[in-house]
Amino acid sequence: MMICSKEEYKYYLKTDLQMTGISNSRLIDRLKDRRFKFYKSLRLTEYYSNCRKDRIGTLVAKILRVRHHFICDRYQWTIPINVFGPGLSIVHVGTIVVSPQAKIGKNCRIHVCTNIGRAYAKGNAGAPTLGDNIYIGPGAKIFGPIKLGNNIAIGANSVVNSCFEEGNCTIAGAPARKISHNTSDKYINYRG
Repeated sequence: MMICSKEEYKYYLKTDLQMTGISNSRLIDRLKDRRFKFYKSLRLTEYYSNCRKDRIGTLVAKILRVRHHFICDRYQWTIPINVFGPGLSIVHVGTIVVSPQAKIGKNCRIHVCTNIGRAYAKGNAGAPTLGDNIYIGPGAKIFGPIKLGNNIAIGANSVVNSCFEEGNCTIAGAPARKISHNTSDKYINYRG
């Protein structure tokens, strides 16, 4: 899932703002919100990196990548481009680390102190693939070549290193296990 047109860029940014709940706020409030600046940087960098292959577009993409890296450092987020689908919702400023090889579907709500990373164990290298409508609680660690289905809520401080492809459940613990059939629905802001 990548931004491949200007229309998709606008859609991704609009959906991010709706899912975070800042789309209906006043312009001055949006401009003060760190998440607004981050979403704009992320999605614009994705647009120029993926769509603008001409000479000027390539130069702008390089400049935007440097700016995006600076914003990530400032807010303690390591969130690379082309990882999250539309509807990314960052709840708080604080450490978030995501592998560039991870793939995360639409409507992901992510909290502070989260790590979505690659595993480097012998014979088990790879990054997670997460479905749509995923809620990631504070302090969750998700790593390895695992797949999580749609509509999963991941509890705070969970360690997820195995697949839950069926989705539609809540997982928690260290190591994570299915604890209920409740989905992520009540944790994700679909309104805007």
